[in-house]
Amino acid sequence: MAFPATGYQDEATADLVHELRDDVLPRAPGGEHVLVGGPNAGTIDAAEESGSRLPLMIGVVIALSMVLLIALVRSITIALQAAVMNLLSIGAPYGVVVAVVQWGWLGPALGFPATMPVTTWVPMMMFPVLFGLSMDYQVFLISRVREEYERTDTRMAVARGLARTAKVITAAAAIMIAVFTTSLLGPDLAVKQAGLGMAAAVLIDATIVRMIFVPAVMELFGKANWWMPGRRTRKPALLEQAGAEETARV
Repeated sequence: MAFPATGYQDEATADLVHELRDDVLPRAPGGEHVLVGGPNAGTIDAAEESGSRLPLMIGVVIALSMVLLIALVRSITIALQAAVMNLLSIGAPYGVVVAVVQWGWLGPALGFPATMPVTTWVPMMMFPVLFGLSMDYQVFLISRVREEYERTDTRMAVARGLARTAKVITAAAAIMIAVFTTSLLGPDLAVKQAGLGMAAAVLIDATIVRMIFVPAVMELFGKANWWMPGRRTRKPALLEQAGAEETARV
Protein backbone atom coordinates (compact mmCIF):
# COMPACT_ATOMS: atom_id res chain seq x y z
CA MET A 1 0.00 0.00 0.00
CA ALA A 2 1.39 3.38 -0.98
CA PHE A 3 0.66 6.66 0.80
CA PRO A 4 1.27 9.79 -1.32
CA ALA A 5 3.24 12.53 0.35
CA THR A 6 0.72 15.12 -0.82
CA GLY A 7 -2.23 13.48 0.99
CA TYR A 8 -5.64 12.62 -0.41
CA GLN A 9 -6.78 16.27 -0.41
CA ASP A 10 -4.20 17.33 -2.98
CA GLU A 11 -5.26 17.36 -6.62
CA ALA A 12 -2.14 15.45 -7.59
CA THR A 13 -3.32 12.47 -5.52
CA ALA A 14 -6.62 12.29 -7.39
CA ASP A 15 -4.77 12.56 -10.70
CA LEU A 16 -2.52 9.66 -9.68
CA VAL A 17 -5.47 7.44 -8.74
CA HIS A 18 -7.21 8.12 -12.06
CA GLU A 19 -4.00 7.56 -14.01
CA LEU A 20 -3.46 4.18 -12.35
CA ARG A 21 -7.03 3.08 -13.04
CA ASP A 22 -7.39 4.45 -16.56
CA ASP A 23 -3.91 4.17 -18.09
CA VAL A 24 -1.35 2.17 -16.13
CA LEU A 25 -3.27 -0.89 -14.90
CA PRO A 26 -5.26 -1.61 -18.11
CA ARG A 27 -2.00 -1.85 -20.05
CA ALA A 28 -0.34 -4.23 -17.58
CA PRO A 29 -0.82 -8.02 -17.90
CA GLY A 30 -3.83 -8.92 -15.75
CA GLY A 31 -4.25 -5.28 -14.80
CA GLU A 32 -7.96 -5.32 -15.56
CA HIS A 33 -8.43 -7.45 -12.42
CA VAL A 34 -6.43 -5.10 -10.18
CA LEU A 35 -8.34 -2.60 -8.05
CA VAL A 36 -6.96 0.62 -6.60
CA GLY A 37 -8.29 0.99 -3.06
CA GLY A 38 -7.28 2.21 0.35
CA PRO A 39 -8.26 5.28 2.36
CA ASN A 40 -7.03 7.81 -0.20
CA ALA A 41 -8.75 6.23 -3.19
CA GLY A 42 -11.91 5.62 -1.17
CA THR A 43 -12.10 9.25 -0.10
CA ILE A 44 -11.56 10.43 -3.68
CA ASP A 45 -14.35 8.12 -4.88
CA ALA A 46 -16.71 9.39 -2.18
CA ALA A 47 -15.97 13.00 -3.12
CA GLU A 48 -16.63 12.39 -6.81
CA GLU A 49 -19.82 10.45 -6.09
CA SER A 50 -21.12 13.23 -3.85
CA GLY A 51 -20.26 15.85 -6.45
CA SER A 52 -22.11 13.96 -9.16
CA ARG A 53 -25.24 13.64 -7.03
CA LEU A 54 -25.27 17.23 -5.76
CA PRO A 55 -26.93 18.77 -8.88
CA LEU A 56 -29.70 16.14 -8.74
CA MET A 57 -30.35 16.84 -5.08
CA ILE A 58 -30.45 20.60 -5.70
CA GLY A 59 -32.90 20.19 -8.56
CA VAL A 60 -35.26 17.93 -6.59
CA VAL A 61 -35.26 20.19 -3.52
CA ILE A 62 -35.92 23.33 -5.59
CA ALA A 63 -38.73 21.65 -7.55
CA LEU A 64 -40.48 20.41 -4.42
CA SER A 65 -40.14 23.78 -2.68
CA MET A 66 -41.63 25.56 -5.69
CA VAL A 67 -44.62 23.22 -5.73
CA LEU A 68 -45.26 23.80 -2.04
CA LEU A 69 -44.89 27.57 -2.37
CA ILE A 70 -47.28 27.68 -5.34
CA ALA A 71 -49.83 25.77 -3.28
CA LEU A 72 -49.37 28.21 -0.40
CA VAL A 73 -49.48 31.60 -2.12
CA ARG A 74 -51.03 30.66 -5.46
CA SER A 75 -48.37 32.41 -7.51
CA ILE A 76 -45.89 30.96 -10.00
CA THR A 77 -43.92 34.23 -10.11
CA ILE A 78 -43.26 34.27 -6.38
CA ALA A 79 -42.24 30.60 -6.45
CA LEU A 80 -39.68 31.33 -9.18
CA GLN A 81 -38.43 34.36 -7.28
CA ALA A 82 -38.03 32.27 -4.13
CA ALA A 83 -36.03 29.60 -5.98
CA VAL A 84 -33.61 32.19 -7.40
CA MET A 85 -33.24 34.03 -4.09
CA ASN A 86 -32.63 30.83 -2.16
CA LEU A 87 -29.96 29.75 -4.62
CA LEU A 88 -28.31 33.14 -4.15
CA SER A 89 -28.47 32.75 -0.37
CA ILE A 90 -26.80 29.34 -0.60
CA GLY A 91 -24.30 30.10 -3.35
CA ALA A 92 -22.84 33.08 -1.49
CA PRO A 93 -21.78 31.09 1.61
CA TYR A 94 -20.18 28.46 -0.61
CA GLY A 95 -17.98 31.29 -1.86
CA VAL A 96 -17.26 32.38 1.72
CA VAL A 97 -16.15 28.88 2.69
CA VAL A 98 -13.88 28.60 -0.35
CA ALA A 99 -12.35 32.03 0.32
CA VAL A 100 -11.61 31.24 3.97
CA VAL A 101 -10.72 27.55 3.80
CA GLN A 102 -9.06 27.19 0.40
CA TRP A 103 -7.72 30.69 -0.20
CA GLY A 104 -6.85 31.49 3.41
CA TRP A 105 -8.76 34.78 3.77
CA LEU A 106 -8.99 35.39 7.54
CA GLY A 107 -8.29 31.68 7.97
CA PRO A 108 -6.08 31.90 11.09
CA ALA A 109 -8.46 34.36 12.74
CA LEU A 110 -11.37 31.95 12.23
CA GLY A 111 -9.48 28.88 13.42
CA PHE A 112 -8.13 27.48 10.13
CA PRO A 113 -4.33 27.33 10.55
CA ALA A 114 -3.56 26.56 6.90
CA THR A 115 -5.28 26.46 3.54
CA MET A 116 -7.02 23.17 2.75
CA PRO A 117 -9.69 21.77 0.42
CA VAL A 118 -13.31 21.87 1.55
CA THR A 119 -14.29 18.58 3.19
CA THR A 120 -16.28 16.26 0.94
CA TRP A 121 -19.54 16.14 2.91
CA VAL A 122 -19.73 19.84 3.80
CA PRO A 123 -21.39 21.17 0.58
CA MET A 124 -23.80 18.22 0.47
CA MET A 125 -24.92 18.72 4.08
CA MET A 126 -25.05 22.51 3.91
CA PHE A 127 -27.50 22.71 1.03
CA PRO A 128 -30.63 21.07 2.52
CA VAL A 129 -30.19 22.75 5.91
CA LEU A 130 -29.65 26.20 4.45
CA PHE A 131 -32.40 25.80 1.87
CA GLY A 132 -34.82 24.87 4.63
CA LEU A 133 -33.91 27.93 6.68
CA SER A 134 -34.16 30.19 3.62
CA MET A 135 -37.60 28.83 2.78
CA ASP A 136 -38.76 29.41 6.36
CA TYR A 137 -37.86 33.09 6.15
CA GLN A 138 -39.33 33.35 2.64
CA VAL A 139 -42.66 31.78 3.61
CA PHE A 140 -42.90 33.92 6.73
CA LEU A 141 -42.34 37.13 4.76
CA ILE A 142 -44.41 36.26 1.69
CA SER A 143 -47.35 35.00 3.74
CA ARG A 144 -47.61 38.34 5.47
CA VAL A 145 -47.27 40.24 2.20
CA ARG A 146 -49.97 38.05 0.68
CA GLU A 147 -52.33 38.85 3.54
CA GLU A 148 -51.74 42.57 3.12
CA TYR A 149 -52.22 42.32 -0.64
CA GLU A 150 -55.79 41.15 -0.07
CA ARG A 151 -56.52 44.62 1.38
CA THR A 152 -54.29 46.94 -0.62
CA ASP A 153 -51.90 47.16 -3.58
CA THR A 154 -48.53 45.46 -4.05
CA ARG A 155 -46.37 48.39 -2.98
CA MET A 156 -48.19 48.92 0.30
CA ALA A 157 -48.42 45.16 0.89
CA VAL A 158 -44.65 44.73 0.53
CA ALA A 159 -43.95 47.69 2.83
CA ARG A 160 -46.32 46.50 5.54
CA GLY A 161 -45.31 42.87 5.25
CA LEU A 162 -41.64 43.74 5.56
CA ALA A 163 -42.23 46.11 8.47
CA ARG A 164 -44.17 43.49 10.42
CA THR A 165 -41.82 40.56 9.85
CA ALA A 166 -38.35 42.15 9.73
CA LYS A 167 -37.75 42.09 13.48
CA VAL A 168 -38.84 38.49 13.87
CA ILE A 169 -36.76 37.28 10.90
CA THR A 170 -33.61 39.09 11.99
CA ALA A 171 -34.02 37.95 15.61
CA ALA A 172 -34.43 34.31 14.53
CA ALA A 173 -31.44 34.66 12.20
CA ALA A 174 -29.30 36.14 14.97
CA ILE A 175 -29.98 33.08 17.12
CA MET A 176 -29.03 30.70 14.31
CA ILE A 177 -25.87 32.67 13.53
CA ALA A 178 -24.80 32.48 17.18
CA VAL A 179 -25.41 28.73 17.25
CA PHE A 180 -23.50 28.03 14.02
CA THR A 181 -20.63 30.31 14.98
CA THR A 182 -19.90 28.30 18.13
CA SER A 183 -18.62 25.50 15.90
CA LEU A 184 -15.58 27.66 15.13
CA LEU A 185 -14.47 27.14 18.73
CA GLY A 186 -14.15 23.37 18.30
CA PRO A 187 -11.16 21.34 17.07
CA ASP A 188 -12.80 19.52 14.13
CA LEU A 189 -11.95 21.40 10.93
CA ALA A 190 -14.76 19.83 8.90
CA VAL A 191 -17.38 20.86 11.46
CA LYS A 192 -15.87 24.33 11.55
CA GLN A 193 -16.20 24.59 7.77
CA ALA A 194 -19.88 23.65 7.94
CA GLY A 195 -20.54 26.04 10.80
CA LEU A 196 -18.81 28.89 9.00
CA GLY A 197 -20.83 28.30 5.83
CA MET A 198 -24.15 28.08 7.64
CA ALA A 199 -23.50 31.18 9.73
CA ALA A 200 -22.53 33.15 6.63
CA ALA A 201 -25.60 31.86 4.77
CA VAL A 202 -28.05 32.90 7.47
CA LEU A 203 -26.41 36.30 7.80
CA ILE A 204 -26.57 36.97 4.05
CA ASP A 205 -30.09 35.57 3.70
CA ALA A 206 -31.68 37.44 6.60
CA THR A 207 -30.10 40.80 5.80
CA ILE A 208 -29.24 41.29 2.13
CA VAL A 209 -31.53 38.78 0.43
CA ARG A 210 -34.66 38.72 2.55
CA MET A 211 -34.68 42.35 3.69
CA ILE A 212 -33.43 44.02 0.48
CA PHE A 213 -33.53 41.85 -2.63
CA VAL A 214 -36.90 40.15 -2.11
CA PRO A 215 -38.87 43.37 -1.38
CA ALA A 216 -37.08 45.19 -4.21
CA VAL A 217 -37.87 42.46 -6.75
CA MET A 218 -41.50 42.28 -5.64
CA GLU A 219 -41.77 46.05 -5.97
CA LEU A 220 -40.43 45.86 -9.53
CA PHE A 221 -42.76 43.05 -10.54
CA GLY A 222 -45.88 44.75 -9.19
CA LYS A 223 -49.07 42.92 -10.15
CA ALA A 224 -47.03 40.27 -11.96
CA ASN A 225 -46.03 38.90 -8.55
CA TRP A 226 -49.43 37.27 -8.26
CA TRP A 227 -49.61 35.69 -11.71
CA MET A 228 -51.27 32.32 -11.68
CA PRO A 229 -53.20 30.67 -14.54
CA GLY A 230 -56.89 30.75 -13.74
CA ARG A 231 -56.60 33.26 -10.89
CA ARG A 232 -59.55 35.56 -10.56
CA THR A 233 -58.93 39.28 -10.36
CA ARG A 234 -59.80 40.95 -7.09
CA LYS A 235 -63.19 42.59 -6.84
CA PRO A 236 -63.23 46.37 -7.31
CA ALA A 237 -65.14 46.70 -4.04
CA LEU A 238 -62.19 45.32 -2.13
CA LEU A 239 -59.86 47.80 -3.77
CA GLU A 240 -62.22 50.68 -3.02
CA GLN A 241 -62.52 49.54 0.59
CA ALA A 242 -58.74 49.34 0.90
CA GLY A 243 -58.40 52.85 -0.49
CA ALA A 244 -61.00 54.19 1.93
CA GLU A 245 -59.25 52.56 4.87
CA GLU A 246 -55.93 54.01 3.80
CA THR A 247 -57.45 57.50 3.47
CA ALA A 248 -59.04 57.22 6.91
CA ARG A 249 -55.72 56.29 8.45
CA VAL A 250 -54.01 59.28 6.86
